Amino acid sequence: MSMSMQQGAMPARTDSRQVAGAVIASCLGWALDLFDLFVLLYVAPVVGRLFFPSQHAMLSLAAVYASFAVTLLMRPLGSAWFGSYADRKGRKGAMILAVVGVGVSTAAFGLLPTVAQVGLLAPVLFIILRLIQGIFVGGVVASTHTIGTESVSPRYRGAVSGLVGGGGAGIGALLASLVYMLMSHLFPGDQFDVWGWRCMFFTGLISSVLGLFIFNRLEESPLWKKAAQAKAARAGQARRDNTLAVQRSPLRTLFAGEYRSVLLVNLLLTIGGGSGYYLTSGYLPTFLKLVNQAPSGVAANILMACSVAVIVVALAFGHLSTFIGRKRTFLLVGIVQIFGLPYLYMSLQQAQTPLQIGVHAVLLASLGCASFAPILIFLNERFPTAIRATGTGLSWNIGFAIGGMMPTFVSLAAATPADLPLTLSIFAGVISVLFVIGAFIVPETLGRLDEAPAGGEE
Repeated sequence: MSMSMQQGAMPARTDSRQVAGAVIASCLGWALDLFDLFVLLYVAPVVGRLFFPSQHAMLSLAAVYASFAVTLLMRPLGSAWFGSYADRKGRKGAMILAVVGVGVSTAAFGLLPTVAQVGLLAPVLFIILRLIQGIFVGGVVASTHTIGTESVSPRYRGAVSGLVGGGGAGIGALLASLVYMLMSHLFPGDQFDVWGWRCMFFTGLISSVLGLFIFNRLEESPLWKKAAQAKAARAGQARRDNTLAVQRSPLRTLFAGEYRSVLLVNLLLTIGGGSGYYLTSGYLPTFLKLVNQAPSGVAANILMACSVAVIVVALAFGHLSTFIGRKRTFLLVGIVQIFGLPYLYMSLQQAQTPLQIGVHAVLLASLGCASFAPILIFLNERFPTAIRATGTGLSWNIGFAIGGMMPTFVSLAAATPADLPLTLSIFAGVISVLFVIGAFIVPETLGRLDEAPAGGEE
């Protein structure tokens, strides 16, 4: 479809302030929630000692990553509930509830007692709270990952996809890096194990406050408004004709007929993209501490540089998909990752100076995020408006839940920190092959967001 035809398919010309608000809300909503998740990754060694103590350091670390994976496993449930609500009632209300829920549940971690204080009850409470947090995070994905791309002009949808998916992740990680650096300065040495980690979790309340402030001013996307108007018109006509308008729920529509197979094929890309992200940006804080033995201040600066790079690269590759297509972009990045990620892991291990470590870490994080920059708009283009939040949320969350388990498997497979580079290289190489296979299978979706029918009814 030509660009002019795509623009003509837009349901209505939207106010530039409304479009900017929708894009900012999508990006910040995802950034704030990833900030809450990254807080745990940055304090993983401390949390491992306090909540999952073990004589084997790698087992303790694996337990922390397993608790992270538990959150990811609950995300599909959250996306099913919040996504269905967003498709039926609107993106805005689902977004507000989900973002506030994540922030409050994150802050609650700072109040938890440790094993030294209450014994085995401590890890139990920790896991329960992770389950609750996972439901809200899944809801954020279902709402934030649709309203931005539905509101913006077709020529910018790829860029917005990268900005929300990868840029939001980079902003979230950058905020977590800044907080980590601040808390490390305020609570140096052993004091960080006492109060520093708790205060990092308390900062989760910031996302709740910002979420309420930003999203209350937000309007619904024009595509959702158009679908809602069409649905109301059909219901009105049915009342006038004294007939019953049977409407499927978004979940029933998604798991019936063609959309069930669409969901399954999508997972090849989201598993690959999610794994690539969590094995690079997600594992870098641990890699820098255990393998490179970088001081906290140096590690924080490197991680901030990585976060900035992720934002730029995700935006660039998302926009690239508008010119060469989603499918070609996936294939290009996936093939480079097969060889590039293992090389960078092994090279990072050998890096000595902070500059060398920083350059390799930035390249690693950038390549890891490039694969999922166009995934958001690709998923949006795979589903009609009436089930888009549900379909996108479940496709994203199931894939990223499985991808989020990879750091746990890596920590279990590596006998010692010295084994991490080779283990990560093997995992990343296999996952990249899976991603490329998915890229070959899926169809090209560029320009199909406005073509998709506003289905969901029978």
